[in-house]
Amino acid sequence: MPQNGSVMMTALKSRAFPNINNETAIAFIGLYCMAVVMGYGRFLFTATLPDIMMQLSISTTIAGWLASINYIGYFIGALIAMFVPQRSTWQALTLWAIISVVTTMLLVIPNMSLTLWYSIRLIAGIASGVAMILSSSFVIQSLSPERRSVLSAVHYAGIGVGISASAILTWCLLILGYHFDIIWLVAGLSSLPLLWLLWAIKPASPKSSESHVMHQHLSMHQTYVNFKRALYEAIAGHRKAIALLSASYVLAGFGYITSATFLPVMASQRLTTQTYAGLLIWLVVGVFAMLSNPLWGALAKRIGEIKTLIGLTILQAFGMCLPIWFDGAIGLYGNAAILGLTFVGMVSMTLTLIKNINPAYSNLLIGLATLAYALGQFLGPLVTVALAGQDDNFNAGLLVAAAGLIVGLVLLLLFRRQPATTF
Repeated sequence: MPQNGSVMMTALKSRAFPNINNETAIAFIGLYCMAVVMGYGRFLFTATLPDIMMQLSISTTIAGWLASINYIGYFIGALIAMFVPQRSTWQALTLWAIISVVTTMLLVIPNMSLTLWYSIRLIAGIASGVAMILSSSFVIQSLSPERRSVLSAVHYAGIGVGISASAILTWCLLILGYHFDIIWLVAGLSSLPLLWLLWAIKPASPKSSESHVMHQHLSMHQTYVNFKRALYEAIAGHRKAIALLSASYVLAGFGYITSATFLPVMASQRLTTQTYAGLLIWLVVGVFAMLSNPLWGALAKRIGEIKTLIGLTILQAFGMCLPIWFDGAIGLYGNAAILGLTFVGMVSMTLTLIKNINPAYSNLLIGLATLAYALGQFLGPLVTVALAGQDDNFNAGLLVAAAGLIVGLVLLLLFRRQPATTF
């Protein structure tokens, strides 16, 4: 009887948590994960920012700091992800996905102090950074080489899906009379199925043994030493190329984040006769971000990643100038379309380029690049709000963002001349 009971429990458990190993299914679960930890964990703040500022009566300066503290968390998260042992990828991914969902739902708490807001957004940023890198690593390593390029594009499309979902969710609930707190709660509740799906793609556990446990403790003890050795070997002979590409990536993060943080706020300022213009513009960003990755991937196959990245950088710098040249809808919608078209592609191209510099240390180099991008994202909102002044005019911030992208373009041209770099 006990044996029958054990069999029944095993059957019920397998029914509740099926094992998913289909590559297409894993790619779409990765898409869902990116939508949750990036679309909600990071960019839902952009969609709800005008309502947050109105309901809580916070200034543009505080809004900028709330954005930047999240990007500091993203920086810390990228650093943490670099130290996660390969065998612990799924466990760490699941843990930080749970934290991402919880921090999203915590913003329903009424009358929170500003300190608590900063703390929650910091932890949410850490969760986004860790989960984004580890989900990418886990998903891409689960794909066969012949299907990797197509299905990895599906995975990264989750960023655009999440941005679009954040705009639609915010729009619908504002129309129904709800505010940012309920929007964040509903976003968190709609993220809960991800945790079940992550459990379903749990990799098979190796048989535990005393030697395995000893090795695990030993490797944890030597993590820092191993990291220093790996870092030295990763950049040896490629220092200038890595430095140029990383510096350009700092400026890419700095360049896009002004629009990615304040675009709906700019819309509410300028398009006063259109009640939900900011959310419609933010939806445009998400839709174009979803469509862009396969487009730029196909172009990169024809002309190479570096030429594609150079073109995207020029296009994004042009997009940053549109709201300066055209004060109305044309400038804002044009900026939104170009932002969506370019920023995911720039991420994809840069990570591919830095990985190809030294493929044996691709995870480490991708982690370094992500740190550089996060640094630019942290600085961007602070510079923008400092330049906005009492009138909350974002034109100066957009101009500096465009200038930063042009400097990044020069660095990319110098990077392209490096003979040791594989494009």
